[in-house]
Amino acid sequence: MDQKRIQLTLFVDEEHSIIMEKIRREFNPAQYDLIKSHVTLCREDELDKLDKIMRNLIRLNHSPITIEFGSMVRFSEGKGLMVPAFGDNEPFQKLRANILKGIVENPRKREPHITLMHPRNSICTDAIFEQVKAHKLPHKIEFNKISLIEQEMGKQWHILEEFDLKTIN
Repeated sequence: MDQKRIQLTLFVDEEHSIIMEKIRREFNPAQYDLIKSHVTLCREDELDKLDKIMRNLIRLNHSPITIEFGSMVRFSEGKGLMVPAFGDNEPFQKLRANILKGIVENPRKREPHITLMHPRNSICTDAIFEQVKAHKLPHKIEFNKISLIEQEMGKQWHILEEFDLKTIN
């Protein structure tokens, strides 16, 4: 039996992802092959009522959001490497609440981040960390599209549908 996963994702646009993709291709080729640089908006455990989520996405009245990112940090006992957002990320949290409206009363707060090296399939050594820190990554990224994506376990993620972030009058 094929097992599939879904999630809602904010993909980093091509202009802002050039250096990130270079780092991922060199130091985490397995993850690079599975999915492009992104911020996860809603994980699969939050999407069990997909029909209601889809209605919320279609009716969504939300402007594009800008996320500010800090310095790269290691995680998962130093094996992983990510770029965390900083600040309160109110637009991100509000977007999540609008998507999960009528499903989850108070959605848990997620901390947006971009994973450069996933600990499941790479190891960030001290030497690699020093090498990667020399790269200048974007500090602000605007996201104007939500992607509903799906993965057959172990295979590449595919976009099922996309929803533009724009204010509807």
